[in-house]
Amino acid sequence: MESKYIAYHFKIEPKEPATEILLAELGELDFDSFVETETGLSAYIQEHLNTPNILEDIYILNNPEFKISYKTEDIEQVNWNEEWEKNFDPIDVDGICYVRAPFHEPKNVKYEIVIEPKMSFGTGHHETTFMMMKHLLNLDVNEMQVLDMGCGTAILAILALMKGAKHADAIDIDNWCYLNSIENAERNNIENISVYEGDASLLADKQNNYDLVIANINRNILLNDMEAYSKTLKTNGTILFSGFYTEDIEAIEQEANKNGLFLESRLERNNWVSLKFIKK
Repeated sequence: MESKYIAYHFKIEPKEPATEILLAELGELDFDSFVETETGLSAYIQEHLNTPNILEDIYILNNPEFKISYKTEDIEQVNWNEEWEKNFDPIDVDGICYVRAPFHEPKNVKYEIVIEPKMSFGTGHHETTFMMMKHLLNLDVNEMQVLDMGCGTAILAILALMKGAKHADAIDIDNWCYLNSIENAERNNIENISVYEGDASLLADKQNNYDLVIANINRNILLNDMEAYSKTLKTNGTILFSGFYTEDIEAIEQEANKNGLFLESRLERNNWVSLKFIKK
């Protein structure tokens, strides 16, 4: 990638949950790459997209519960593969599923997914992805129609298809996620997947369409779009949520119940949560 970048290096105290919130807020702007650091987060934006007031509407920077400072750095050229190699670790789920980048050594497991990471898998992403994959490994997804909402790299859709799902729709609002999902599907020889760039508005014509919905996003988007997700799900279908903390469970469950979704099981990992609901 030859474009000149500006790096914003954020020092965050305490790191969690501020790092994940800041990442989500910056992701709605023109920042396109992130790397979690020992002291916080580094965010990268192409120079021509950077503006003097780009951070003025970032809510968490003005939140008195956190102490966040930053400095900027001009980056002439970024070797992203080198950055990811330094910061991206493989994900090993119970010795059954292994998610790795091309620069990691293969592993003899039942399901191996190779992705070309284009954005940092921070600690939060590792935890939530891990739990969602555990849920999927425990589900019989054979011949299911699957929706992967907020698909990111499409890891979860790819795993579902490797396990025998009939077809998966993968949707993400970010262009890099859309392109990366297509690339990763091709890399893993996955053909029965359709990737879309957009948000929950794309689900308007998908009512009662899916046997399984996967949504690993964040608390606010889940609460806002849950009705749309529920409408796409067939009766007795399964929906998996993650991307939030234990303290968010009550709000998520209340909204789910309003939409005919009832909690069946939960996984927790370092204060992150993944919930499995059934549509009644």
